[in-house]
Amino acid sequence: MATTEASVIGGLKVKDEGQVRINKGMLHGLWALTNRELKKWYKVPVLLFLSIIQPVIWLGLFGKAMNFGALFTSTSFNIPGLNIPKATLDQLATQAMLSTFGTTDYFSFLAVGMLSFIILFTAMFSGMSIVWDRRFGFLDKLLSTPVARGSIVMGKVFSSVIRSLAQAAIVLVVAVVLGMDTGKITVVGLAGTFLALFLMAMGLSALFLMLALRSTDWQSQMAIMNLLNLPLLFASNALFPSKLMPGWLQVVAKLNPVSYATDAGRQLLLGVPGFAPLGFDFLYLTAFAVLFSGVGIFLSWRYLSR
Repeated sequence: MATTEASVIGGLKVKDEGQVRINKGMLHGLWALTNRELKKWYKVPVLLFLSIIQPVIWLGLFGKAMNFGALFTSTSFNIPGLNIPKATLDQLATQAMLSTFGTTDYFSFLAVGMLSFIILFTAMFSGMSIVWDRRFGFLDKLLSTPVARGSIVMGKVFSSVIRSLAQAAIVLVVAVVLGMDTGKITVVGLAGTFLALFLMAMGLSALFLMLALRSTDWQSQMAIMNLLNLPLLFASNALFPSKLMPGWLQVVAKLNPVSYATDAGRQLLLGVPGFAPLGFDFLYLTAFAVLFSGVGIFLSWRYLSR
């Protein structure tokens, strides 16, 4: 086909005298692949419901049942035979909660941790899509097109990030309805919290996709997911302060990106003291996201094959 002016048809750049130049750039097809993954989610509302029901149950049942505020009350510090004024006992209870959780409301403490919880579990399933694409033959067809292999990985990463942030926003609304402390929430704090969650989602999604690049068996991928998800959750400060953990586990928690996203969220939404400066939280999360996204793109060129 001869043309007098350059044009773009079906992703191919057609130039003068019938020359065709295939666009193999990193961004070629990225949005199409991202949107393909998102359609699996937003066109089936039941999947959205099922994806948020677990953290909502944790908020409604675990968050309310584990009422640590009831443990730190004036009656807990009332020693028989000592006539300590109730005002003093109440002050002691408040100080105990503040020194332990940084807030007098454990439910609010847990609610911020649930935002990291939903990001972790959504990112965990990002690797499964590439396993099914390989099993059903879609990946073979995709690898025969001009789309860059890095775009295949990043399309799945971005779709996972978008899904997880949308679900985190819903969980935050539910937490507020159930009684989360909103006294220190600001627009800047919300933006900063979701930036931290975005960085964590990028890094974790890339990590789980890296682990699935060569996998053809969904059972082995599920085993890997189950091996990593609970350690990442419980070896963090999402549910309990890391300072209450044994020394060796505190070291693990300080290497866990879930801890830094949760720490940033609590500082920004609740105003509680963090175990690390806020700037360091974002620096760590940025390095985590860039590192694993870069490694994921590199490995996609090395290991994605027909």
